[in-house]
Amino acid sequence: MPTPVVVSEVAKSFTMHLRDGIKLPVVANVSFSLKSGECAVLGGPSGAGKSSILKMLYGNYAVDEGQIIVSHGGELIDLATASPRMMLRIRRDTIGYVSQFLRTVPRVSALDVVAEPLVMLGEDRDGARDKARELLARLNLPEKLWLLPPATFSGGEQQRVNIARGFITAHPVLLLDEPTASLDAVNRQVVVDLIAQKKASGVALLGIFHDQDVREAVADRIIDVTEFAAGKIAA
Repeated sequence: MPTPVVVSEVAKSFTMHLRDGIKLPVVANVSFSLKSGECAVLGGPSGAGKSSILKMLYGNYAVDEGQIIVSHGGELIDLATASPRMMLRIRRDTIGYVSQFLRTVPRVSALDVVAEPLVMLGEDRDGARDKARELLARLNLPEKLWLLPPATFSGGEQQRVNIARGFITAHPVLLLDEPTASLDAVNRQVVVDLIAQKKASGVALLGIFHDQDVREAVADRIIDVTEFAAGKIAA
C-alpha cells in the first residue's frame, strides 16, 4: 500500500520571548507514517501536542528537528526544509486541511468559499459551484445561506462550510483538526460517511477527534501522542 507521508524523529518546541527566552518543549522523536486509504487518529490528552503535529505537517509550524517526507507530484519533499513557495504548491495539490475555525474573505458567499479550492486548481467556476452545492446540501446547510458570507453564521454552520471546503478537492492527504467539534449528531454522521468515502478513494487521513463515537467510527489506528512527550506538556 502506498505511503504518501513519513514522519521521522520530529521535534518541536516554542521559545517564550516574553519570559526571558525560555524554551518550552512540545514533542520529540515523533515518528509514524500514513498509508493511502487509512484514517490514523492522534490520541492523547488536551495539550499533548496533537494540533502541533498537524500544523507541522501543514507547514504552519516550523520543525526543530527531523523530517516530514511527503510524496508530491512524483517527488519526495521534506516539509522541514521546503521553501514557502513549495509549501503553497503542496497545499494546493497534495495536502488538504480542515481546521477548527473558518477564516474567509469578508463578503464572499459560502458557495464560493467552498468552491474556491477547485477554482484554484483550474476547474471551471460553474462546475466547482455545482460540487459545492452538493456538499453543502449533504451537510444540511440551508440553501438560503449559500449566497451569504459565512462570517455571520453560527459556529456549527461555519464548520459545515469549513468541512465542505476541505472535502471538495481530491488531495491525496487530508488533515482533520476536530472537524466535528461544533456539529450535531446528524452532521457528525455525515462527516463519518465523507471520511469513509475518502478512505475508499485512497486518501490518507490524519485527524484529531475528541468525540469518542466519531473517533471509534473512523480510526483505523490510534497514534498515541503521549509517547512523543518532550518535557512539560504544551499546547
